[in-house]
Amino acid sequence: MSFEKLDELGRKLEALEHAQAILGADEATHMAVGGGEKRAEAMATLAGIYHRQATAPEVADWIGAAKTESLDEDQQSALREFERQYTNLTCLPAEFVERQTAARLRSEQLWRDLRAKNDWAGFRPALENIVALVREEAGMRADVLKLSPYDALMEQYDPGNRAADIAPVFAELKIFLTDFVPEALAVQEERLANRPLKPLSGVYPIEKQRELGLTLMAAVGFDLNHGSLSVSHHPFCGGVPTDVRITTRYKTSDFLSALMGVLHETGHALYEQNLPKAWSHWPLGKARGMAVHESQSLFVEKQLGRNPAFWRWALPVVERDLGEAWTLEDLLPHVHRVERGLIRVDADEVTYPLHVILRFELEQDLVSGRLEVAELPEAWDAKMRAYLGLSTIDNAADGPMQDVHWPSAAFGYFPSYTLGAMMAAQQWAALTREHPSADDDIARGDFDAVNAWRRERIWSQGSRYSTPELLERATGEKLNAAHFIAHLKRRYGKS
Repeated sequence: MSFEKLDELGRKLEALEHAQAILGADEATHMAVGGGEKRAEAMATLAGIYHRQATAPEVADWIGAAKTESLDEDQQSALREFERQYTNLTCLPAEFVERQTAARLRSEQLWRDLRAKNDWAGFRPALENIVALVREEAGMRADVLKLSPYDALMEQYDPGNRAADIAPVFAELKIFLTDFVPEALAVQEERLANRPLKPLSGVYPIEKQRELGLTLMAAVGFDLNHGSLSVSHHPFCGGVPTDVRITTRYKTSDFLSALMGVLHETGHALYEQNLPKAWSHWPLGKARGMAVHESQSLFVEKQLGRNPAFWRWALPVVERDLGEAWTLEDLLPHVHRVERGLIRVDADEVTYPLHVILRFELEQDLVSGRLEVAELPEAWDAKMRAYLGLSTIDNAADGPMQDVHWPSAAFGYFPSYTLGAMMAAQQWAALTREHPSADDDIARGDFDAVNAWRRERIWSQGSRYSTPELLERATGEKLNAAHFIAHLKRRYGKS
């Protein structure tokens, strides 16, 4: 049977994915600086092998023949995803994949070095090369997929999303936030006037923070037998479902920064660890897309980790591991802190969407050619001033060099972050309608019902449904930004 051949191919590709994922996680966490060149060569070679196997002409024949075979429902769904994957992979020749992979890895390595030095002039040629390759990729994909170049890139991260659908939603959100950020800041100022902020002690040894992180990871459902926690320049969740590698970065002066990073990445990890194991070697068994993935990470970080009920349970754990006694009234102003800032990954949930919208707008202009890399620092600064009242002029490290995404050629990824935030709020609204006692459970450190709902509605479905269909099946309605706006108003607005 041809489907059996696809099944066998899936197992071979899964093995290559495994090797690439673990090498990538190691490169970002433990690899010595001098290992970069050979690591780039090794990963580029693996990427080429994967691409050649996944795009071999006979795969198209197997897909065509499998359509005539008697398949069960899961196999039919798997076949649809095999075909979607094949179509997307055959957009690009293996030579281009190897060339882009090598350039991406070298660019990432250069970024790690030069961002710390705020050396935009040194980094700019590498980013110009990446943008040229991204435009080349977008053009090839657009021709095959019959999409606009930017939509063709987004399709790789979040199947079904289109800029024409996202842009109006983001514009509406930007208008709301323009008014709401000052309101949230005013509410915060009034509260702090009545009860001054209790300062953090600023003495948080990294090992103690790590232990706290591991404790909370396990409590919310992370399987420590199939995952680990490390340190990296930029927090991420990598590895494979049976060996998930999550990372954070620590400040000895502030335990909440690393802890929230840990909770965020744990949300990603829970999705990976709970994907259908029987389908792990099929595209059907993968996460649906990055917006869904972000909805899972943001659900843990925002709906759980910044929920007062969570801290009613977690505060004694903090006291035990960090030796610092806090009341809920003392801690929540830190957890719910709103502040205009330059750094996306450190931004609060009120200002964070503006960071994403800025990148969404700029990368569309970069891909289309309306903006060149040389113009990026000024364009970034102009939008940062308009949206958050801050300047990054002469500070590329906190501007266009801030994230790893563009150095690694990940264009079309950023919208997923704010789409994920809206989806997370919508999932919480649906969950609490069905389980009104969710907050009481969380306050006891009981996450079983919350995770069971997410496992049934999201995790166990893999890529069976499109992102819109998955969300609608899980929550009973299409994407509705009103849930996210209501969430922000409840938590940060005038009571």
